[in-house]
Amino acid sequence: MTSTAAVPPPRATYRRLSVEERRAQLLLAALGLFAHRAPDEVSLDEVAVAAGVSRPLVYRYFPGGRQQLYEAALGSAADELTLCFTEPPVGPPTERVARVLDRYLRFVDEHDTGFSALLRGGSVVETSRTTTIVDGVRRAAADEILRHLGLMGGAGEQPAGPRLRMMVRSWIAAVEAASLIWLDDGKRPAASELRGWLVDHLIALLAATAATDPETAAVVNDLLALETSDGPAGQLAERVIPIVADAAHLLPAAAASD
Repeated sequence: MTSTAAVPPPRATYRRLSVEERRAQLLLAALGLFAHRAPDEVSLDEVAVAAGVSRPLVYRYFPGGRQQLYEAALGSAADELTLCFTEPPVGPPTERVARVLDRYLRFVDEHDTGFSALLRGGSVVETSRTTTIVDGVRRAAADEILRHLGLMGGAGEQPAGPRLRMMVRSWIAAVEAASLIWLDDGKRPAASELRGWLVDHLIALLAATAATDPETAAVVNDLLALETSDGPAGQLAERVIPIVADAAHLLPAAAASD
């Protein structure tokens, strides 16, 4: 009987991360911390521990310290948040907006404390650069919503006028405010209910603006042709029309016939 020498187990292979991979690793660790704590409460030591690296290594990639790391992490989060508003031009516009809001509210849910600190400001790490990043997200979000409305001047699209652009940016601000209130109230009501209300809010703003703005009226007319009876616009119409019918006595023609 021949003896067989014990074969040592294979060693785990170690792969050195590239500069881009290491930077991405550090940003991911920082984002995980910033998501649930205000930025000025997170230390570089904590980022190093979360990434499994030394503090000097964090400084090597972000020599500007926490400020530079926060701005880089914020930029990464801003890119992710902007992508929430990107949706293929398929299906009724209000259903596209509903899918956009589902992704947006998931982001808010996953980055609750960080999201609040980001939008409320007041952090010691807030600068003109961070403010520019946040404003960039708001503008990009408004542009995407306008694209869902068939505007922005792309192929087959018409440019948005000042009234319609102001309305959409006002709605984006309302979405932000509602998200912060939602977090303050313990994420109640359910995200799906909040999303439905925000879509209704957009439709109502479009209708109100269309009443005095011919451009918006034309846009709404085109959008309604794409909507379905079981979609957000159809469901809102079913709920609102009986209420509006009760206000018929307010119309000039009704007053004249009395």
